[in-house]
Amino acid sequence: MDERSDRIGRNEALFRTVNERVREVNEAFSVVLEQSDFVCECGDGECAETIRLTLDEYEQVRADPTQFAVVPGHEIPDVETVVFANDRYALLRKDPGGPARLAAETDPRSD
Repeated sequence: MDERSDRIGRNEALFRTVNERVREVNEAFSVVLEQSDFVCECGDGECAETIRLTLDEYEQVRADPTQFAVVPGHEIPDVETVVFANDRYALLRKDPGGPARLAAETDPRSD
């Protein structure tokens, strides 16, 4: 895997870890909040945009450690594939090989 792909993957992994903490906080308010704001998990380390997901949608994203949720249009086609998109978010899956392996290795739920 080249340096660029590694940097993109590490940025996405960092945002995923932040969102795990967001989920923990939002679970306490799930009766009140239908949707919650999560950090865009794109590979751009400068991105500060958010996406709105239900906790069920967030769990569907996390069901596969190679998946990430981003603002539509934030995908990077040479390292990931859009598998679902709507007006609120795009669901990405890392391409096989190095990007998918890095995503799985950095999954906070695999500890």
